This record gives sequence, C-alpha cells and structure tokens, in this order.
Amino acid sequence: QVQLVESGGGLVQAGGSLRLSCAASGRTFSNYVMGWFRQAPGKEREFVAGINWGGGASYSDSVKGRFTISRDNAKNTVYLQMNSLKPEDTAVYYCAADSVFRGPVRKSASSYGYWGQGTQVTVSS
Repeated sequence: QVQLVESGGGLVQAGGSLRLSCAASGRTFSNYVMGWFRQAPGKEREFVAGINWGGGASYSDSVKGRFTISRDNAKNTVYLQMNSLKPEDTAVYYCAADSVFRGPVRKSASSYGYWGQGTQVTVSS
C-alpha cells in the first residue's frame, strides 16, 4: 500500500521559514517525479514545485526564488524548504507522486496518481 505522509507544517510569521517533508512508503519513487501542491480555502489546488528523477526542479512563478524542492532517494523522501513566507502562502500543502517512469515535471494535479493527506501552513502578517 502506497502512502505519502507530509509533516512540517505550522504557523509562522511573514518573512519566516518552514521545511515540509514527505515520506513515501510502499513503493520506491526514485525514478518518478515528486511534486508539491497547495490549496487555499475557496481556491483550486495549484502546483507549487516538482522534482524529477534526476533532481531537476520546476517552480510556480509565485514561489520561485523563495522555495526549494529537494529529494533524498535513499530515504524515499522529498522536501520543500520555504523561505520569505507571505500570508498568501497560507494553504494546505500536499505531496504528490507521478506514475510515469522518468517522466517530466508536470504541473497538472490530474497527472499525479498518489497524494498525501496534506499539512496546514499558516503565515500571519
């Protein structure tokens, strides 16, 4: 049974930092794209960042330069380092895994077959 479990969310002041982790089990994801999405109340789920099997990363324009995605294949874990956080970053953050072997980073949520339960990030002004 495949599971993705996020951790590291919380409440932080604007300008602060958080590091999210996503631990995968039940399957090795080293050859698959891993992504982070977020969903704010009343809004659609949106792509934040993705990393391919070789370590190549892609970011949404809204987080580029502030967030960094990385992965540790030995631990089957992906991370999202979030710096210079803004109130508009407040959302539930989801980890996701693509199901295409060594595919490109895709920004559509429908491309990802596995999802975590989400972790809340709240940035106060």
